[in-house]
Amino acid sequence: TFHSNMVRVFLSLFSNVLRPRVAIIGSGPAGFYTAQHLIKRNTDVFVDIIEKLPVPFGLIRFGVAPDHPEIKNVINQFTTLAKSERCRFIGNINVGKDVTTNDIIRFYNAVIMSYGAEDDKLLGIPGESLEGVVSARHFVGWYNGLPEYRNLNPDLSGDTAVIIGLGNVALDITRILLTPLELLEKTDICSHSVEGLRKSKIKKVILIGRRGPLQTSFTIKEFRNVLKLPGCQTILHSKDFDPYRGVTKDLPRPRKRMTELMMKTADEFRNCDEASTSLELQFLRSPVEFLTTPEGFLRGVKLEINELQTNGDTVKAVGTGQYEEIECSFVVRSIGYKSTVIDPDIPFDSHLGIIPNNGGRVVDSNGDVIQGLYCSGWVKRGPIGTILTTMNDAFETAEAIAHDIANDKVPLIASNTDILRYLECRKPVKFSDWERIDSEEQRRGQKLNKPREKIVSIEEMLHIATLQKQNN
Repeated sequence: TFHSNMVRVFLSLFSNVLRPRVAIIGSGPAGFYTAQHLIKRNTDVFVDIIEKLPVPFGLIRFGVAPDHPEIKNVINQFTTLAKSERCRFIGNINVGKDVTTNDIIRFYNAVIMSYGAEDDKLLGIPGESLEGVVSARHFVGWYNGLPEYRNLNPDLSGDTAVIIGLGNVALDITRILLTPLELLEKTDICSHSVEGLRKSKIKKVILIGRRGPLQTSFTIKEFRNVLKLPGCQTILHSKDFDPYRGVTKDLPRPRKRMTELMMKTADEFRNCDEASTSLELQFLRSPVEFLTTPEGFLRGVKLEINELQTNGDTVKAVGTGQYEEIECSFVVRSIGYKSTVIDPDIPFDSHLGIIPNNGGRVVDSNGDVIQGLYCSGWVKRGPIGTILTTMNDAFETAEAIAHDIANDKVPLIASNTDILRYLECRKPVKFSDWERIDSEEQRRGQKLNKPREKIVSIEEMLHIATLQKQNN
């Protein structure tokens, strides 16, 4: 009896050590969805979600437009997960700077890289570094409260803005620039951005695409949203659609609906004197140079007119040698994000901008699987797709890990110490600390008649969490 009691005590003390432990680097939708599915698939696994900022949710918090609160409802689901017994949020830990992946991996059976895309694609043309030319990631971060871009202060003093790119992010930025402030103020957009937009003189936004109407990347839902902008007229040109009038019936249904709506908008356009702002879409144009005033300020963009060349399923824009100029004082480059290397010990394909992998299992330069190392989300497949795409992708990685754990294809844990003890000197932020920050943001938001007022200073976030801890 004594022996059996001792066995029970031993198993109780070391059950957490014997259970598989997994770390996820990045707390955006890919990280949380991977954790959610993994916990569902394996009833023993413990998951730590490690985030470089003191606040969770990544792109849901910092990427989704303020006027799309319904998309952010998934935060409720992620909150339930983070407060469950088998999942922890560990914020304010910058993997690659504060600690290395090798430091972390000894505490876990598996580590999943899920840190998204933290850099931008460049056009590579003269004038791209001018003050009036900003990346979409920086501008979105500015109005959504990403701490590193809180002081962006974009110059909106001119009347025309040009956005390079025809994706959903380009339409998000269009809405932010052209939506009446009394509507934006009711969202969770940052107050510093509201003040910047209050001084804005932008009346016209021109979207530039290097290919044609059949190659736009935005969805019909987002296009309909800009068509509904109060006091704004959307300008498309009927001639741009003439080559496609006989072929729309043969297009896949989503593309057919999108093209027909754009065509209808173009054909029914009538100049409206009552409109105070306008959005214009220009196709078959590639920027080749940003133009400056004699004093060195942005004054416009030089575009090359393109034609389309088809090779099988590939449609390529080719320059014609003809050029035109658009006068503008503000340009947003919205041609896509890209992932970067955060740790030189992790394999990375710089050309594709992803961690090389086979179904989420990270592979080395020979294509061999590295045991215990995985990836999910944009760093796995590239910065494309919707949150639904990310969810399905995360499930694939979680399935791979669950399979490997069940078949003993993951390394043993090298350290039985809780990683929080190792990270203690780095001031890690727990989910309960984030909830204090969250409560303070909502309290500040109530005073302004909005859902929340985001705190944009990391120092202030940490101060609130620490202050509350001391008071408790």
